[in-house]
Amino acid sequence: MENPYGINIKRRETRKIFVGDIPVGGDSPISVQSMTNTDTRDIKSTIKQIKDLEDVGADLVRVSCPDEESSKALKTIVKETTIPIIADIHFHYKRAIEAAESGASCLRINPGNIGSKDRVKEVVKAAKDHNCSIRIGVNGGSLEKNIMDKYKSPTPAAMVESALMHSEILRELDFHNFKISVKTSNVLLTVESYKELSKVTDAPLHLGITEAGGLIDGTIKSSIGIGQLLSLGIGDTLRVSLSADPVEEIKVGFSILKSLGLRHRGVNIISCPSCARQGFNVIETVEKLEKRLEHISDPVTISVIGCVVNGPGEASTSEVGFTGGGKDSGMLYVDGKQLLKCNNDEIIDSIVQEVERKVKDKKNLVI
Repeated sequence: MENPYGINIKRRETRKIFVGDIPVGGDSPISVQSMTNTDTRDIKSTIKQIKDLEDVGADLVRVSCPDEESSKALKTIVKETTIPIIADIHFHYKRAIEAAESGASCLRINPGNIGSKDRVKEVVKAAKDHNCSIRIGVNGGSLEKNIMDKYKSPTPAAMVESALMHSEILRELDFHNFKISVKTSNVLLTVESYKELSKVTDAPLHLGITEAGGLIDGTIKSSIGIGQLLSLGIGDTLRVSLSADPVEEIKVGFSILKSLGLRHRGVNIISCPSCARQGFNVIETVEKLEKRLEHISDPVTISVIGCVVNGPGEASTSEVGFTGGGKDSGMLYVDGKQLLKCNNDEIIDSIVQEVERKVKDKKNLVI
């Protein structure tokens, strides 16, 4: 969807890889992912959470494999789900091999952390044999000792050096199906690290602010950090890391992409904060609309403005809009044009009806 004001972001060119059937990098849509917080050995609970994430639009889901039982449980989990699964591995190379054999579509691992070159070769062979990609996941809290000795603290240069060291190991083994992340919990450090890394690699980049915090603070940190990078054209896939229900990570991730015009899923509500001029209860109306329209996955832009100061202008660039102003009534707009005057108690039903009609019309056009 083009920005109605003609302002669009030019994305950085990266090579395209695949995580299962999901393309990452190149001209592919920026994918949104999350991670389960269940015990992977509890197969039933893990499958349920993966399906919950898929229901709200997740493209990829990461699952931790800290032990043999977890990595082998992945086989059943992969069979019972349709979304590509990323296995989160840290130090034990055998877990990575087991995860690849169990059907993982990607391994999150740092090659330099799993021992000798022979062990890395075994992991790469398993990845090649099972069509499995790799994410090099550099984290400011776990940089290698030699790099910390050199830089004394996580700096952008330290983060980039670690990423390039690990990627060189894979390149030497003729493995190029990998992406990179350089995450920290500090927004500015993370942004600078990704900016520097983007200058020296064509690998697709996985964006995120690690350990960002709870729902509100974590959303703000992630929006600022990930949003800055995306606005510069940097980033091919992302995860919003929150101490909250993983479903919220997917919702926030798509909201970030929607706000920059990079990807659209579900309704995009433009609404005012409300003031004494409002002709109806804007806050209550928006809350109810968000719940009533949760089932909509097609992109639709809605404006809900309390008065005529900005209402008609916002409605002119919205697919469905409502502007308050009259006595207990307002104007409903569709495609920027006035459709009808309706009473305030009809606002929500009228908007939902027009949104559902618009989605149906779009699908009929495709058919």
